[in-house]
Amino acid sequence: MSLSKPNTSAATVTTTRVAPSPTSGLCVTCVDGCPGYCEVGRSALRGREIIYPQPFGQVIAGAEKDYPVDFSHFNIQGTCVGAVGIEADPDKAVFPAVDLSTEIGATGRKIRMKVPLFTGTLGSTEIARVNWEGTAIGVAICGAVLVCGENVCAMDPNAEFEQGRVVRSPELERRVKIYQDWYQGYGTIIVQANVEDTRLGVPEYAIERLGVEDIEIKWGQGAKSIGGEVKLPTLERALELKRRGYLVIPDPENPVVQEAYKVGGITEFERHSRLGMVDEDSFLKEVERLRRLGAKYVTLKTGAYRAPDLARAVKFASEAQIDLLTVDGAGGGTAMSPWRMMNEWGIPTVYLESLLYRFLTRLEAKGAFIPSCAIAGGLALEDQIFKAIALGAPFVKAVCMGRATLTAAMVGKTQGQFLEETYGRGSREYQDALLRTFVAAAQLREDYGEDFERIPPAAVAVYTYYDRLATGLRQLMAGARKFALDFMDRNDLMALTREAADVSGIPYVMEADMEEVERILG
Repeated sequence: MSLSKPNTSAATVTTTRVAPSPTSGLCVTCVDGCPGYCEVGRSALRGREIIYPQPFGQVIAGAEKDYPVDFSHFNIQGTCVGAVGIEADPDKAVFPAVDLSTEIGATGRKIRMKVPLFTGTLGSTEIARVNWEGTAIGVAICGAVLVCGENVCAMDPNAEFEQGRVVRSPELERRVKIYQDWYQGYGTIIVQANVEDTRLGVPEYAIERLGVEDIEIKWGQGAKSIGGEVKLPTLERALELKRRGYLVIPDPENPVVQEAYKVGGITEFERHSRLGMVDEDSFLKEVERLRRLGAKYVTLKTGAYRAPDLARAVKFASEAQIDLLTVDGAGGGTAMSPWRMMNEWGIPTVYLESLLYRFLTRLEAKGAFIPSCAIAGGLALEDQIFKAIALGAPFVKAVCMGRATLTAAMVGKTQGQFLEETYGRGSREYQDALLRTFVAAAQLREDYGEDFERIPPAAVAVYTYYDRLATGLRQLMAGARKFALDFMDRNDLMALTREAADVSGIPYVMEADMEEVERILG
């Protein structure tokens, strides 16, 4: 059985006329005269446009490949004996008493979070820009971390530069201010920096002008191994981004390309970031440079690269004593990754986290500094969060959820627009409809009083979604009799298949806890 479906996908809006060949994905009988429904056929017409999920800029996509081992191949261990982290009293050991707070950061500079969740990198894509307000406010009032992704300043049409360095970016300023205005003392806003951001002086601008305390160095993400890309709808925009130092394809300065654009043969351009080149010395120097600039926290985001690259991330993060290492496995989601790359590139999340655990265990045995870690890559619900934290315990302190968080925000925005069109924003009927639509809205109104009217429906949706995750996670943890995150460990999981056990080191279900069984049975 094929693990993926080449040549046809909802992501690329392609299909086949008849049943496809499992190897190529082409129709078993490819007939002369077909207009081209499949990915090959569409590519014959639109070429490189079909590399990406469609319609580009309006969707966030996640891999559809069915990896041999994922989090569903593990189950959570429950018990009817005792309680860890609370008195073993039925009146006290109730699931609402589970403590989901967590901390990330090195000794002496901790970031507190109310929940072990934070957003992925909402960067320079249009879908991230238009959904930023609701996402940022929702995450802030949940007491979580928000990551502002790469390339925001350079993509800002109103940004100002002097001698190749950014001196003003209204868009980055807007993003940071929204989060800071709703900040509750938990979490932080992280601003990422890739190759272009570093060249343009984005860290300096964010720290010195905007008061950002956390800069994240980015090596990549689980959905792709190349730099970030977006589509540009006009020739003028393509020329502007090329002047700002980006790779723009096709070359907007080429007269042939300009002529093709004028007649409609070319309808869009691609802006690409450059590949980062990692080595230990330059990484350590960059961390120190960011700290000298005034960054209180320095973090690292890496993707689903080869095992030696993960080892480099772990080793370099330890040497630099960074505050958070986020490891992003293949299979997650993004708004701008090449579709085939998203499915066929990189180490999937369970495999990558299992390697991360091995590598950190080796460093710990040597007495090395162990950074706080987070896992990303296709996580959306509380059981996956539980498993991700337990699989990497005691090193994994949180999970990163970009696509799922943005999905909640977009649904909330859509519902809010419907209510506004139906009742009129600000009316009593509108307020009542909000309370009917979002189950957590009443709690927010009680907490924020008159300020509740300033919270957009998208933010209410993120808060409601995170509240569901927190409630579900508390229930699962109580069932495992673990009443705080610090008490979770790998023993809280069992592998349902031999392959999952081999990959992860988690005991196979029929062998788990057998020593205790023997003691009980005598």
